[in-house]
Amino acid sequence: MDGITYGRTLLLCTLLLWVFQVVSSGNVNVVVKPKVEVLKEENASLPCTVTPLTTGTIVEWYIDLGTRTRIAFCQGKEKKVDPGTPLTDRIKIGEDFTLTISSVKPSDELNFTCQVTDPAGSPDGTTSLKVFSAPEHPKLTTSQAITAGIPSSSEVGTCETKNGFPLPRIVWFRDAKPLPEVKDKQEKTYMVAKQVKETSGLITVTSSLYMQPMKEDKDSEFYCTVEYSMPGNKIETMDSNRIKINLNYPSDKIYFSLFNTSQPVKEGDTVTMKCETDGNPQPPFEFTKNGEEAQGKDGLLILKSVKRSDAAQYKCTALDFEIEFPLEKTIALTVDYIDPVKVTPAVSKVVMLGDKAAWQCRIKASRNHTVQWKKGSEVLSQNGTLSIQNVSYQNAGEYVCVGAVPSVPGLMSQASVNLTVKGKPVIDPPAPVKVGKEGDKVTLMCVAYGVPTPNFTWQPSGGEQSITVKGNKWVSTLTLKTTADMINGGVTCEVENEHGKDITVFPLSLEQVGSSAEVLLSGNPVLTSAGQGGSSAVVIAVVVCVLLLLLLVGLLYCLSKNNKLSCSKKDPKEVNSGMTNSSVVVELKTDKLNEEDGLLNKKNATEQ
Repeated sequence: MDGITYGRTLLLCTLLLWVFQVVSSGNVNVVVKPKVEVLKEENASLPCTVTPLTTGTIVEWYIDLGTRTRIAFCQGKEKKVDPGTPLTDRIKIGEDFTLTISSVKPSDELNFTCQVTDPAGSPDGTTSLKVFSAPEHPKLTTSQAITAGIPSSSEVGTCETKNGFPLPRIVWFRDAKPLPEVKDKQEKTYMVAKQVKETSGLITVTSSLYMQPMKEDKDSEFYCTVEYSMPGNKIETMDSNRIKINLNYPSDKIYFSLFNTSQPVKEGDTVTMKCETDGNPQPPFEFTKNGEEAQGKDGLLILKSVKRSDAAQYKCTALDFEIEFPLEKTIALTVDYIDPVKVTPAVSKVVMLGDKAAWQCRIKASRNHTVQWKKGSEVLSQNGTLSIQNVSYQNAGEYVCVGAVPSVPGLMSQASVNLTVKGKPVIDPPAPVKVGKEGDKVTLMCVAYGVPTPNFTWQPSGGEQSITVKGNKWVSTLTLKTTADMINGGVTCEVENEHGKDITVFPLSLEQVGSSAEVLLSGNPVLTSAGQGGSSAVVIAVVVCVLLLLLLVGLLYCLSKNNKLSCSKKDPKEVNSGMTNSSVVVELKTDKLNEEDGLLNKKNATEQ
C-alpha cells in the first residue's frame, strides 16, 4: 500500500469514528445560515437542519425584540405560528423546519434563532436577516444668493435621497472632485446631515453643504452622489442634478459693444449696444450720447431705424457703489448712408424710331460707391451716363440706375425711367411654313413692333384671327385651310399705323416624299419630262426600254470581242456585208431612232 492510499484510508476511518461518537453519545446538531440577504417586499427563507431527529424533538423559532420572543414551533407533526408577534401573519414553518417570511419589511431585519429541545440536549443556531431597499434618485436644491468673500460660511445647497435601507451615504462633489466629509462647523467647508426614519421603516437622508466661496467659484459645478448597499456586499451609486452657485461678487471690468453686429451699420438698421460688467448681479447703467443722456434699459441701448445723425460717441457708466473707482466704456458709432439716386432728366421719354435718347445718373454716399445703368440683368453703363443712338423698338422698356456701396452689404439706392419708341410698324422676318397637303389647316403668327397700336391685315383673309401682346411686340395669329393659291403665292401680312406700314409674305410649301423612280428620273432630262407628263406606267415602260438597250449594247460588245461579229479593220463594204450576213438581227422599236443610231455609229467608229 503506497503512502497516498494509506493517508486516505486513515482519514476515512477517523471520520467514521467521529460520527459514531456523536451518534453514540446522543448529541443533537443544529445547522443554520449565519446571514440571509433579501430585498424589501421579497420572501426570505431561513433554513434550520436538525440531526438526528427523534420523536420527542421540538424545534422553535425566536426573534430578539429586546427580549427573546417565540414566533413559531414544530413538535412531531404539529406546526404552529405564535399569535401576537410582528410576524404572525407573514411566516410559516416547513417540514424541514425552514422559516419562510413573506413581503419582508425593513423592521424584519432581526436575529432569528432556531432552538431545538431534545432529551439529548437543547442546541440552537442564529441567522441574521439583512433587508435592502434602493433609495430614490437624489435631488439637489440651491439656496439663496451667496456673497463672495465674507468671513462666515453660507449654505450652498441641500441634497436629499428618500426611502433607502440600510442607511445611505451622501458624498458631495465640486467640479467632479469629491469633497472631504467634514462635520466640524468651525471649518470653512463642512456638511450637516440629517436622517429621518419613515413609518415604512425606510430612511430619508439629507445633507447640506456650507462654504465660504470666492469669486473664482462662480463657474464651479456642484452635485451629490448617494451610496447605498445591496445584497452580495455591493455598493451602488446615483448622481444628483448639477447646480452652480448663485454667487454675488463686485465688478472689476466693464464691457460695452455692439450686440449681434458683424457688418458696418447703415441707415435703416436697428442698433443694439450692450453694456455689462464681470460682477454679479449687474449694477445699474447710465448711457450718454456726445455727453447728453440717452435712454437705455437693463444694460441695453437700442436705436431703431438709425439715421446718419445717430452717428456719435456713446458712453456707458456702471453705477456700482461697492467699488471705489468708476467703470465706464465708450463706443464711436458710424452710420453709413447713400442718398436717393438723381436722374436727369427725371422723366421717361418717348422718341421716334431711329432717334437717340440719353439720361444722366448721380449718387452721393458715405463711402466709395458704384453707379450702373441696367436693363433687366444686363449692365449697359458704369459711369452714370446712359446714351442710346439710333433707337430701335428693341430698345424700348425700363432702365434702372443702381447706386451701391460695395463695402457695406445691402446699402444701395435706385431709380428707373421708361423709354417708349414710336414709329411705323416693323415685322419680324417669317420662317418658311410647310404643310402636309392642300386643305390642311395652318397657323401663322405675324409678329410686329409699332407705336401706336398697329392694325393687321391678312391676305387671304378669313379663318380664325386673334391679337396678343408679348412685351413690346404685337402678335397677330391666323388659322385657316391651305389652298393652291396660298401654296403658290404665300400668305401676306400687312401692319399699319399712323407712321407707316410694313408688309411681309409667309411662304408655304408642300412636304415632299422621295421615291426610287424619282431618283432614276432625276439624271435624264428626257425621262424626267416623260415622268412629269405621263402616268407611273409610262415611266416604268421607259425604264425597261433603257435597261434593254444597255443589255443590247453589252451583248454586241461581247460578240465583237469573240470575233463572232466581223468588226475588225476592214473596208466599209466588208463591214456592211458582214452585217448583212450576220445571224444576229436586232430590231429596235422606239421613237428615239436618231439616238439609237448615234449609239451604234459611235460603237462602230470606236472599233474602226
